[in-house]
Amino acid sequence: MHLFDVYPLYPIAPVRARGSYLWDDSGRQYLDLYGGHAVISIGHSHPHYVQRITEQLSKIAFYSNSVINPVQEAFAHKLGQMCGHEAFALFMCNSGAEANENALKIASFYNQRSKVVALKGSFHGRTSGAVAITDNPAIAAPINFKHHVVFVPHNDVAALEAAIDDQTCAVIIEGIQGVGGVHVASDVFWQTARHLCNLHNVVLISDSVQCGYGRSGKFFSHQFSGVEPDLISIAKGMGNGFPVAGVLIHPKFQPVHGMLGTTFGGNHLACAAALAVLEVIESENLIEHAAAMGQYLKTALSQIPGVKTVRGRGLMIGVVLEIPCAAVRDELLYQHGIFTGSSSDKYTMRLLPALNIGKRELDYFLEKFSLVMKKYAPAFTHE
Repeated sequence: MHLFDVYPLYPIAPVRARGSYLWDDSGRQYLDLYGGHAVISIGHSHPHYVQRITEQLSKIAFYSNSVINPVQEAFAHKLGQMCGHEAFALFMCNSGAEANENALKIASFYNQRSKVVALKGSFHGRTSGAVAITDNPAIAAPINFKHHVVFVPHNDVAALEAAIDDQTCAVIIEGIQGVGGVHVASDVFWQTARHLCNLHNVVLISDSVQCGYGRSGKFFSHQFSGVEPDLISIAKGMGNGFPVAGVLIHPKFQPVHGMLGTTFGGNHLACAAALAVLEVIESENLIEHAAAMGQYLKTALSQIPGVKTVRGRGLMIGVVLEIPCAAVRDELLYQHGIFTGSSSDKYTMRLLPALNIGKRELDYFLEKFSLVMKKYAPAFTHE
């Protein structure tokens, strides 16, 4: 048997990781400024994280959701305390796509509707409902085409007003679009969405899978706008590499036995990993650190020739270049050992480092990035 060839692979095999660094099978060191799509929130192999998982593994790793799970209850309590939505309930699952699928299902149970308003440039996952509300026809199969979805331009208030009506089930917004190019949803866009959803009994969903968990400089990026969504999907940085996800659910939704379910979601080991992440974020003040390091990085990046603009908040940053970013990213990786990410737009390089990354690591990246950009300086005026 061989692997189904759906991923274009770098010829690099990481075998060890610690903090913001990876080492491949030949011993070469790499600086990680991408965190595997914003998954690594507290650094690779954080000692507290490793200890919590190891201790839990020695006790019980898994049993189903048909029994009481004290680790799950402890995690929910801690999450409520830290995230600012303590009155919400939590449903746990395994991935961001599942979180968004369950959020859509909760919304549809609530108002018995099926139309969803999503944004152009969105990415919400690859399962049936999630891929239908993702603005990328290339990854949707015919079986996904029957969902009733309306896409509106990002931050276009007039288009949002025209799209939402009494037939709408839900509006879903990424507080900061990741794959779409690190575009921040404006305060007025969030506030208009909240007003219209209230007016038409529509459910407002905050997809915080990538932009949540402290990455923006607040626990959730929608909190910059002073808006409270009805449902919040979470994953990625939640488990620092362990598959764990969830939906935060407003008290207005009433649970019914059997309406949602999962085999692996919220298992003992997953909850130990997720609890360790929250404990490290709290004890090391990583949300405040992410805000400070993000501002430092954005300011420095904006002064480098060839950088057109810098978008994002905290440590979710899009660096828009005057030239396509692929060659720049390849040179950073192969010549200087630095992992970065890309977006659907070929000019935007995405930076999603661990929330505890240090200034020394950022300065090393800035030095090497400046060096690479100087090499391409003659091309700037031609793009």
